[in-house]
Amino acid sequence: MNAVVFAVIVMLVLSLLRVNVVFSLITGALVGGLIGGLGMDGTIAAFSEGVGGGANVALSYAMLGGFAVAVSSTGLPEALVAFVLRFIGKKEEARSEKLPKALILFVILIMACSSQNVIPVHIAFIPLLIPPLLKIMNELRIDRRLTATVLTFGLVTPYMLLPVGFGQIFHEIIATNMKDSGLEVAIDEIPKAMLLPAAGMLVGLLIAVFFSYRKPREYSESGLPIPVETEAHQAGYTSFGLIVSGVAIVAALWAQLATDSMVFGALAGIVVLYVFRAIRWNEADHLLTNGMRMMAFIGFVMIAASGFANVMGATGDVETLVQNSAAAIGGNKALGALLMLVVGLLVTMGIGSSFSTIPIIATIFVPLALELGFSPMAAIALVGTAGALGDAGSPASDSTLGPTSGLNADGQHDHIWDTVVPTFLHYNIPVILFGWIAAMIL
Repeated sequence: MNAVVFAVIVMLVLSLLRVNVVFSLITGALVGGLIGGLGMDGTIAAFSEGVGGGANVALSYAMLGGFAVAVSSTGLPEALVAFVLRFIGKKEEARSEKLPKALILFVILIMACSSQNVIPVHIAFIPLLIPPLLKIMNELRIDRRLTATVLTFGLVTPYMLLPVGFGQIFHEIIATNMKDSGLEVAIDEIPKAMLLPAAGMLVGLLIAVFFSYRKPREYSESGLPIPVETEAHQAGYTSFGLIVSGVAIVAALWAQLATDSMVFGALAGIVVLYVFRAIRWNEADHLLTNGMRMMAFIGFVMIAASGFANVMGATGDVETLVQNSAAAIGGNKALGALLMLVVGLLVTMGIGSSFSTIPIIATIFVPLALELGFSPMAAIALVGTAGALGDAGSPASDSTLGPTSGLNADGQHDHIWDTVVPTFLHYNIPVILFGWIAAMIL
């Protein structure tokens, strides 16, 4: 069996059996490396070389976690909760009304979509926004699996469809790699080609909202996170604290865009909080440590995922998987489109990054699509959809790790069964279907 397929299956099965995702990734990498002929020493060397690639991401999320907790100490989350409470009314009234639930989910959806373009902070907003809302969500009995699907939709769909923010990067990667593979396409054609696959994401979201998770779900309030006791929390939020929080967020955003580094973006925001004494020196170490601890899980998963991806690349079986799929098609366009999408799903599920999948698959998919008679627009849909598939539903993707980091703040949300499985079922299945339709009709 192909080493990549076997490694991904091992990783997914172990994750579904509730084995820690980091250990699942390491075990999958070891099995894949041995099957791929690297041997024990070669596998360990490839994995060790790869983990360095995830260090910057891990540090970025740790810094963003520290910044999020530091901002929360100024009282911004309490102000947000107070604002939401004005709309949802008392607990007894809220339970019987659908509007408050819809309002909270709509706010979360808008924030998630905006994090990809308007304010391109990606998942950094989640530990700041979600934990303070858990108490209200518990009172409204909102199923957190629904919240996870809403968050993941907002983290994935905008970059698939809109050529701004992270979407601009994704579309440029598609255009560049397709050109390098022999098919030059205009970047303004990509949103048109990705419209149907993005519609698949919308269908999945609507199914989750109106069918799968519409029933209330009870959660215990005993495990809710206890706010860090600081002077700011004891005094409640003030206008000055909220203003400083706003300035810090703007500074963090500006620094991130200017340096193209989340690490220095978070650092700029923390410096603003220090300078204006929104957080005190004697509290800062405790605050930042708590924030880094909150995001540490994501960091370790991203490091392990980077090592996993490097082992898969070293086996050479990624290219073999793509080539074998091409050989199995035999000139059948419908089968070819389906196999290309499935291969893209497997690759992205393993390495956890849709942005890194495009360069891997484009070199074979583009010539194959042209040989099978697909139009340039259909080829864009195939490459773009195959790359995006698996971002939702991968245990190692930040599009699933991010929602879990916020929703599991009180230990009542399982990463695999409450985020990974729901997002996989609701998004990858309709996106494969709609991506296949796009390839056949464009």
